[in-house]
Amino acid sequence: MADVPGYVRACLQTGKLAMLAILVSGGIVLQILACALYNNWWPMLTVIMYVVLPMPLIFLAGSDTSSLFSESQSGWADVTKFLTGASAVGSIAIPIILKHAGVIGWGAMAMELSSFFTFVLAIVCFIGTSEDDGYSIL
Repeated sequence: MADVPGYVRACLQTGKLAMLAILVSGGIVLQILACALYNNWWPMLTVIMYVVLPMPLIFLAGSDTSSLFSESQSGWADVTKFLTGASAVGSIAIPIILKHAGVIGWGAMAMELSSFFTFVLAIVCFIGTSEDDGYSIL
């Protein structure tokens, strides 16, 4: 990529950011459609987990995010990993539990789970973009 002109690199970076925006927007649309199409707003409970998900990383990891990707002996890093994992599992479990209880139907559960996986895909793409092009999380 060294022999590519600067304006082409800038266009590619803009395209990557646009794709990330489309993915996040698609996840939000699926989240709202899962509720609106079936006239049942219980699936919005997963939004709580989406809000809670980054909180352990923000409050407990601080600026030492490199310890989250290594096998460190830090207790706070272990607590952060556990709480983040529990929130991620909760994002998957809430629609399944609601379906099992008979509160929502199969279609709403499928849209909720596809919304979650769309958000996960956006996060994975963002991490890949931030490593390559100089975007940073902090």
